[in-house]
Amino acid sequence: MAYPSLRHQNGFRVVKLFVMNLRPLGTTPYLVSPIGLGLAALGRPGYINLGHAEDLERSYDLDAMQRRAHDLLGAAWAGGVRYFDAARSYGKAEAFLGTWLRAASPVGAVVGSKWGYTYTADWRVDADTHEVKDHSAEHFDKQWLETQTHLGGYLNLYQIHSATLQTGVLEDEQVLARLADIKAQGTAVGLSVSGPGQAQTIVQALRTEVGGVRLFDTVQATWNPLEPAAGAALRLAYQEGLGVIVKEALANGRLTRRNRELAFAPKLKTLIKQAERLQATPEALAFAAALRRPWADTVLSGATTRAQLEANLGALNVRLDEEAEAALGVLAEASEAYWQTRSQLAWR
Repeated sequence: MAYPSLRHQNGFRVVKLFVMNLRPLGTTPYLVSPIGLGLAALGRPGYINLGHAEDLERSYDLDAMQRRAHDLLGAAWAGGVRYFDAARSYGKAEAFLGTWLRAASPVGAVVGSKWGYTYTADWRVDADTHEVKDHSAEHFDKQWLETQTHLGGYLNLYQIHSATLQTGVLEDEQVLARLADIKAQGTAVGLSVSGPGQAQTIVQALRTEVGGVRLFDTVQATWNPLEPAAGAALRLAYQEGLGVIVKEALANGRLTRRNRELAFAPKLKTLIKQAERLQATPEALAFAAALRRPWADTVLSGATTRAQLEANLGALNVRLDEEAEAALGVLAEASEAYWQTRSQLAWR
């Protein structure tokens, strides 16, 4: 399969519009862009983003999906993106990312992936179960080898996928020892968190040590105007030297014009009003809110199309003022309600 060269990719017009100054990812040796690219929606035909099927033009052929992923990766690189985030459960995301990395050889790319879930949908959108969680040491061993197959030589950061206090993974001495071992060999170690207990899990991670040394280098969490509850914990993590990665800045599409929830209509109207006042799109405004958090090292774009990627990159040019911050502040939902709504989003 032919791959576009970096010279060709640099023709992508966002290069002339957006400049991304790199910053350290916590105390790791890696420099990341303020916007990263997450591959959750690029590596599998089914995902919970609103309008995902339309974004893929309902074309789920494996080769077509790989071409789309490579195109977005190239466009993101040309637009200044330097952090790329995958997971074992993102279908073929690691495989797609790995083939792109080997073909493009992008100097300075920082690559993260995650373990803890297994993709079970078998490339079907209508599968009953799309992924299954397992935070055991045996599952780590299996998935670490799989990740090495796809990303070995490029992997910089390995994260527990969706760690929670309930799974007990932060107290599993066997898992912690394995993570400490790969950290000692040069791979940074992190965790992603989800659910209404994000803040509590982050605080526990800050206390997690192996051999008297704190284990985790980074934390990845959901933060957006609808679910800002983890903000204080993320600020603390940042102050203590962890790299902070923000995911789901657009709330899986709920902070876009695609949201048709009747109860959300007044909030969407507020978002649109502020976006128009600042000459931005609602999506760019919501994304800019995450970018403006002083503790956010990189905010993940979940783009599936070039237009979405460009819209996310456009958030760099949005200048939030006090009026916009105040308006976005009233969009917040109770964490339990937010995560309940998220759990009910259909795989598309």
